[in-house]
Amino acid sequence: MTVIHSARRRVLIVVQNLPVPFDRRVWLEATTLARHGHAVSVICPKMKGFNKSSEVLEGVAIHRYRLPDFGAAKLSFVAEFLWCFVAAAVLSLRVAMGSGFDVLHVCNPPEIYWPLGMFWRLFGKRFIFDHHDLSPEMYAVKFGGKDTGLISRALLWMERMTFREADLVITTNDSHKEIAVTRGGKRPEDVYVVRSGPSLDRFKLYAPDPAWRKGARFMMVYLGEICEQDGVDHMVRAVKHLTEAFGFKDFHAVFVGGGPHQPQIKQYATDQGVAEYCTFTGRVSDDDLCRILSSADIAIDPDPLNDWSNQSTMNKIIEYMYFGLPIVCYDLKEARVSADAAALYVEPNDDSALARGVLRLIGDPKRRQQMHDFGMERLRAKLAWEFSVPPLLAAYDKAFAPRALSAPRPASVPRQAAE
Repeated sequence: MTVIHSARRRVLIVVQNLPVPFDRRVWLEATTLARHGHAVSVICPKMKGFNKSSEVLEGVAIHRYRLPDFGAAKLSFVAEFLWCFVAAAVLSLRVAMGSGFDVLHVCNPPEIYWPLGMFWRLFGKRFIFDHHDLSPEMYAVKFGGKDTGLISRALLWMERMTFREADLVITTNDSHKEIAVTRGGKRPEDVYVVRSGPSLDRFKLYAPDPAWRKGARFMMVYLGEICEQDGVDHMVRAVKHLTEAFGFKDFHAVFVGGGPHQPQIKQYATDQGVAEYCTFTGRVSDDDLCRILSSADIAIDPDPLNDWSNQSTMNKIIEYMYFGLPIVCYDLKEARVSADAAALYVEPNDDSALARGVLRLIGDPKRRQQMHDFGMERLRAKLAWEFSVPPLLAAYDKAFAPRALSAPRPASVPRQAAE
């Protein structure tokens, strides 16, 4: 099976952090572009059960490379970045000699592909940077404080170079757009906000399944990859506060998702003495995900306040809203932008406040219903993927416009950074 290569616009997307179609944002972008007449290829690693070297899904040609386990130490990231860069560069040559491409669309993290963008721009290709995450801020969260060491400075430099070389930037929210303009030196008109909402046809509402409650009256849920920076330990401690400090035990907590930190969090629940109140599902199918979220009463986003989380859009919040779940989360800037009145915001980084927020909503069924109705309406009226399609296509219209490459870039890139 081959992709039709007669389309007027040919796109090559490079993503390293996750494979497609597992990476929901990238897959929505790729399939949306394909449905609108673009010939789309994607380069990504083999992981998360997607191990075919090449295949075509929904009209998108996927090229995957092997990704060895480099470990989690600081310097292991350097080896991983070099491996992925070389693999992506080789596969980009293969695509260029085969179906070809006109736009190189690179997703972060990490910001290592700007030399590839520079190379292909020599051959008339457009370079779009899809700014998913704040790598310098995430590094500081993972490895401690306001670290201004060599790696932090390198991440900031790579970010600046990526912004500088990109013809256009696609980003996830207005906080990231501000960084692209102030820290990256981009013109505001060259930065397009394409939010990462779920597609309305991906999810389905089901009748609640009481089996997930394990005999309890109430059920709360966490959804997402469980990584060290996601604060899922805060939710475990909130479960402990509920059962011990507040004496509330008529609930069950379901943690949906895998991720590198999931085994440690599962063990942490045992260590805290609350394993009987917790179910860890690991990765589940989309159908099981919908059944679990349709069965819950309250959703939790435990991301603690820091420079990374405060400026990041958490997909879980928007996905909770599809199911009308009232949300309890810390008071973060972009959480408020996404959820508005669909969430109860509590004092940041206080897991006992998370527990009190859960109790407050459990004791107020009227407010839960209001949050349910507001969240479902907001998702369907403003935040679903369908509302991100126009800015995505507008970015591509500009990339293919005759003057897209002729606009001058800043003579110097501002060095303002979150240091």
